[in-house]
Amino acid sequence: MDWDAVGSAIAQATGERLPPGKGWPIGGGSINSAFRFDAGERSWFVKLNRAERLPMFEAEAEGLNALRQPGAPRVPAVVTLGQADGYAFLVLEYILLRAATAPVLARLGEQLAALHRVEGPRFGWGRDNTIGTTPQTNAWEDDWVTFFRRHRLGYQLQLASANGHRALAEQAAPLLERLDALFAGYRPRPSLLHGDLWSGNAASDLTGAPVIFDPACYYGDRESDIAMTELFGGFTPSFYDAYRASFPLDPGYEVRRDLYQLYHVLNHLNLFGGGYRAQAQRLIERLLASL
Repeated sequence: MDWDAVGSAIAQATGERLPPGKGWPIGGGSINSAFRFDAGERSWFVKLNRAERLPMFEAEAEGLNALRQPGAPRVPAVVTLGQADGYAFLVLEYILLRAATAPVLARLGEQLAALHRVEGPRFGWGRDNTIGTTPQTNAWEDDWVTFFRRHRLGYQLQLASANGHRALAEQAAPLLERLDALFAGYRPRPSLLHGDLWSGNAASDLTGAPVIFDPACYYGDRESDIAMTELFGGFTPSFYDAYRASFPLDPGYEVRRDLYQLYHVLNHLNLFGGGYRAQAQRLIERLLASL
């Protein structure tokens, strides 16, 4: 990687004169390579991917900027992004992180409730983005069920069918057709969502403030964010108690939780393969039984 180009981009974005810097690999996710870039006594967090992935970083930067709301959880500040040496890069504020304790997660619950009170004009987002590396289409819709059917569940089922899981998509077809039944008496508002809020995308800074990152933002039903927090390990009871005390959930959430988790399980099936097929089948069966 041409770290001089990254340093130049940071210097141009911040207006600072920086000495030559170097990137050091650090633990990251399965999608991007992660580095700490040091120049003098300053450090930044840098994500790298193939040059053609720059639009993914542009969407992430837009999402991080949108999440910077009063009373909401802390997010890393966007410094700059660009391309160099065949790579796309995204430069963020470097935050020293540690595991979130139960009190920190209680604060996160309160702050996520504040974020969810930020509403958009409709359901969707001003641009498409990604969930992992899967395209996430965000065309504006006036109706949430229409949005979720077209741009979330239906899209993932199409991908699953193309990826060799046609029988699973056929099993879910009645669910798509009768999706409205899961929303009887419930009309979600277009809340600002993180979009991919699982335990791996939340932590604490050294002051004990909650930090969230790696978003896949859009305006949608806030229940979908909460459902994702209960997948892949979940958060502590303090988080859910604090969230519900600040912004109570509709009684039908427990059924729709399966629906929203199905979206993410299908995405993992499409990204990582058949190990998630049985989990997707169980969720579809429970949802069909509830109709």
